[in-house]
Amino acid sequence: MFKPNFKITDKILHHLTEIAVAREIIENARLVPKWEISLRREALIRAVHSSTHIEGNTLSLEEVSQLALGREISAIRKDKQEVLNYLHVLSSLEKYIPKEKFSNQHVLHIHKDLVKNTLNRHEDEDIFRNRQVVVGYKDDEGRTVVTFQPPRTKEVPKLTTNFVNWLNDSKTKKMNPILVGGITHYEIVRIHPFIDGNGRTARVLATLILLMLGFDTKRFFALDDYYDSDRMAYYAALKSVDPESINITKWLEYFCEGVDFCVRRVKEKVLALSRDKKVTASLEQVSLSKRQMQIVETISRSGKITNKEMQALFKITPQAVHKEMKKLLNLKVVKLVGKGRNAHYELI
Repeated sequence: MFKPNFKITDKILHHLTEIAVAREIIENARLVPKWEISLRREALIRAVHSSTHIEGNTLSLEEVSQLALGREISAIRKDKQEVLNYLHVLSSLEKYIPKEKFSNQHVLHIHKDLVKNTLNRHEDEDIFRNRQVVVGYKDDEGRTVVTFQPPRTKEVPKLTTNFVNWLNDSKTKKMNPILVGGITHYEIVRIHPFIDGNGRTARVLATLILLMLGFDTKRFFALDDYYDSDRMAYYAALKSVDPESINITKWLEYFCEGVDFCVRRVKEKVLALSRDKKVTASLEQVSLSKRQMQIVETISRSGKITNKEMQALFKITPQAVHKEMKKLLNLKVVKLVGKGRNAHYELI
């Protein structure tokens, strides 16, 4: 079985401690649902923009935001499709959580959804790579400079299987989620199981692991933003691993530093919102069901929602809609605007 090689250094321990303290503040902060939706949406947009930008996508943060709202923009088809794919995957990340155990098919499924209609060869979408690839760049004279030589093609299925088995191991599930996320990120990049889209797949899998293991249940953190802020540092951290020993200690120090940076940034935003005494003076922690949060998110995107739209969206009866909206109205999360056929709900 795959066994990661690393040591818990003082630097890693320091970041894990700082992360735990900041995360505790975030988890227990008094936030109205509208604020939660705003923080989650910002994290989504930043993560999508940064992760695709690292790979050379030319869309701006504002253009990604417009696509997330379902609006049309003028851009290269491939760039638009990459962003739309990433938005789809991150927006519905919970559906990629395996019901029982991870398998190679889960990894393939995520990759397929990320690269749909963007590869030069359509047949490369749903399979592990069937030919050797190298990672590098073109120098000033047009020559390819190889920076990384992935494992041989025939080794990919076995390496991925070994890694997936490690993910499913009971001991792994007891590890710190941040370490598991960092190990996942690096190992997928190292194996390089696909012709293209390996970086995006690695970053999504790391995010999925953090969600599964209970670290980022609110979906407030955009780790990709940290990588994109200094891409050379990101690449240098990946290259810091010795190809023989595969000791990933330096990489995990960098990964933990990135999580620390992102969590502290969210903590500062949360604290700033919580200082609004007029709102938080009598506010108790608002607990909404998954469906109620989806309703709030839908209103946040489109500005309003009607009873009929909710019936169609969730396939529920008018009585069920009334029950869901009664709580949101009582909590002063939404308000009813208009009467009769023109009636709809908006966020307060």
